[in-house]
Parts: sequence; structure tokens; C-alpha cells
Amino acid sequence: MVELLTLDFVKPVEGVAAFSTTRGEVDRRNAYSGVNLCDYVGDDALRVLDARLMLAMQLGIDLDDLVMPRQTHSCRVAVVDEAFRTMDIDKQEAALEGVDALVTSLTGVVIGVNTADCVPIVLADEQAGVIAVAHAGWRGTAGCIAGKVVEEMCRQGARADRIQAAMGPSICQECFEVGDEVVEAFGQAHFDLDAIVKRNPTTGKAHIDLRAANEAVLIAAGVAAGHISLSQHCSRCEQNRFFSARRLGIKSGRTFTGIYRK
Repeated sequence: MVELLTLDFVKPVEGVAAFSTTRGEVDRRNAYSGVNLCDYVGDDALRVLDARLMLAMQLGIDLDDLVMPRQTHSCRVAVVDEAFRTMDIDKQEAALEGVDALVTSLTGVVIGVNTADCVPIVLADEQAGVIAVAHAGWRGTAGCIAGKVVEEMCRQGARADRIQAAMGPSICQECFEVGDEVVEAFGQAHFDLDAIVKRNPTTGKAHIDLRAANEAVLIAAGVAAGHISLSQHCSRCEQNRFFSARRLGIKSGRTFTGIYRK
């Protein structure tokens, strides 16, 4: 059984569930232990498959109903619709290559992303029956991927002011030290740096609040501030519960964050 962290929207969204996986039993000698669903970070393929099968059985879905992209820190958004579902596996994999966010109106399909410090965001418009998930690292955040997801949701029938958004476990500002080139990238993208950047008084290094930055992107896209739930879980601080690339290195497991319409 996979221990799941339920992601709660500010207002309950009927018929929609969202969650993040937790690591479960951790072997400190193995950066992929215990539950990792990501198949392109160097983990054993059979271990990944076992984890996916275990989660699918737990959720009462077929393995084919568990859909996740191969992320590349892009701002590309893909729609999982009936046309996608009828594709053969090779075409589906091609459609998900280099994608960092998914939108669907289908029921019984779990869409999700894998993270290890980046911000996972789940979104839902109950009235329209449209849900989405996004992977927002600093590049995706600076590129306003959350706003692009809202735009695609609206093309599928959602309305920005009805959308509820919730963020899963990610690195906190205290842990997210960055170089000045990252700060400059956010400045060039017209973020309010005073609101998302602070300097460590001892080291002089910059620390960015990725959650606050994504909240600002969502609000700019038309999502009400009162409809956005920010996670209080830090992936780096809670290393035995969530995967953290900053703590474990890039060659490590990933936390899966999913959402589905029941």
C-alpha cells in the first residue's frame, strides 16, 4: 500500500481527488527507496513498474489509466482526451515527451507529474469538469507554466475564476538557495522580486519562494487568491517522506502528484 498525502483545495471539489505519494520505507543507502513512479531518473525499471502497479491497484484503475509525461522543465501543456486514449503506446509516449503539464476532462484517468523539490500544482473547475496538473521548477515557474495551464483549461471549457488550485510538497524558500542568474531570470519575466526573493544575511545568497511565485502566476491568470492552497511540506526538510534532488542528488526518486475525476 502506498501512503498518500491528500491535497486539499480551499473549497472541496466534488468528485475530484488529488494526492502526492510519500516514500514509505526508506533505505538511506538507496536514493530511490521506497516508492518511485518515475521511469527516467535511473531507477530499476521493474521497481518503477511495481510501484505504478501498486498505486493503480490501490486507486482501482488500470495501469493505462495512470498518465504522466516525460518532463523536461518546459512550459508545454498536453491534453489527455479520447483521441489520446485511442493512440497506441508509442504515439502516446511521443505526445507526452517534453511535456510538463496535463489537462483532462475524462473520468477515471489519473494525470500526474513527478517532482523532487519542484512545485507540483493540481487544478480543478468542478462545474466544467476540467482538471489539470503541472510541474513547476524554477524554469517552468519563470515561464509561467501555471498560467498556460489555466489558459488550456479555459479552452476546454473551464473558467479561471472558478478554478481551485493546490500545491503539493516542494522545496521551501529557506532551502531553495539560487544563483543571481536565477534571480535575473525572474526579474526579466517581470516577477515582483521583493515578494519572492530574500537574501541570507550571512552568505548573501538569494533564496526564492517558488510557491509564492506560482501563486502570483495563478492570480495573474485569473485564479482567485482565495482559491489557491499552498503546501506547508518541504521536500528537502522532510527527506524521509518526500524525494529531494537537493538532498539526494539528481539520480534519485521522485514524488508523484496526481489528480483524477472519480
